[in-house]
Amino acid sequence: MPGRVHRVVDTAKRPGRLSLAKTTAESRAEPREVVIVSGQLERGPVRTTHADVLLASVGERGVLCDFYDEEGSNTYRDLIQDADGTPEAREFATRVGPVPGPVLELAAGTGRLTFPFLELGWEVTALELSAPVVDGFRMRLAEAPADLRDRCTVVQADMSAFSVDRRFGAAVISSGSVNELDEAGRQGLYASVREHLEPGGKFLLSLALSEVAESQPPERRQELPGQSGRLYVLHVSVQPAEETQDITIYPADETADPFVVCTHRRRLVPADRIVRELLRAGFDVIARTPFASGASGRAGHEDMLLVEAVKQEGAIPAAR
Repeated sequence: MPGRVHRVVDTAKRPGRLSLAKTTAESRAEPREVVIVSGQLERGPVRTTHADVLLASVGERGVLCDFYDEEGSNTYRDLIQDADGTPEAREFATRVGPVPGPVLELAAGTGRLTFPFLELGWEVTALELSAPVVDGFRMRLAEAPADLRDRCTVVQADMSAFSVDRRFGAAVISSGSVNELDEAGRQGLYASVREHLEPGGKFLLSLALSEVAESQPPERRQELPGQSGRLYVLHVSVQPAEETQDITIYPADETADPFVVCTHRRRLVPADRIVRELLRAGFDVIARTPFASGASGRAGHEDMLLVEAVKQEGAIPAAR
C-alpha cells in the first residue's frame, strides 16, 4: 500500500577485528568454540518482487528480513534444523575415507551435515558466518552426547577469508554454499582452503548438476512444513541472465502477526566454472561424481555432483 512503512531487519557485522574465545575443555555442557569476526559487512534483506507484493498485502504486520539474520533465524531453524543430510554426508565419507583425521566443514549452518559426520566418528571443525545460525548450532550441539560434542569445534568466520590454528586432512562444502559467494569471494575461499589443508589433503564440494539446474522452471512455489508444525510457502524466481535466484519464504497462514517474509538471493554458478576456478587456484580436480542427494524426492535421481580436488604442492595459483 502506498505510504506504508514495513519493518526491515538489517544486521551488520561489527568492524573487522580478530578475537579468539574457547570454552573450557572441562565443560561438557558447552561445545568448543572459536569466534573470528569478519570484516565483511552482511548485506540486508533483498526486496524481491514477490516480497513487495506480500508486504503490500499485509500492511503493518509485515516484517522483511534475510533468511540468515536474527529475525529470520526462527524460520531457518524451523525449516532446516531437522533436515537429513545423511545421504550427502555418506557421499563425502566415501571420498574422505574411514579415518580422515580433522575435517573442516565450511558454511556448516545448524549442522545438517555436521551431525552425520560426527556420527561417523569424525573430528569436525564447523565454520559458519551467521551469528544467529551459530547460536542454533550451539544449542543443538549442547544437547548432543558428550562424545560428539568433544569432537566438534565451532568457528564463527567468513568462509572467504578465515584463519584457524590447525591444518586439516579434508575440507568440505555442501551444495548451495559456494553460490553464496561472488567471484572474488570464491577466490578467497579457495586460497583460505589451500592454506588450511595438510599435504595431500582433499577439498570436496557438492554442486548442483548444471543440466538439473537448467531444467528448473523460472518460477516455482511449494509449501513446506516446519518442525513446529507451522506451514510455510517457498517461492523461487530464477533470473538466468543474472545467474541468480531470488528466494522468498513466508507463512502459509495469511493472518500471521507478525507476517515474517524471509528473502535471500543466491548465485547460480555452473559446476564447470567452479572446476575451472579450482584449477586456476592451484588445485587438481581428480574426480567428478554425480550422486542423488534425496532432495528431489525421486529415489536414485542424480541431481548433485561431488567434486574432489587436491592442492598442487608448490604450485602458485594462476593470476586472474
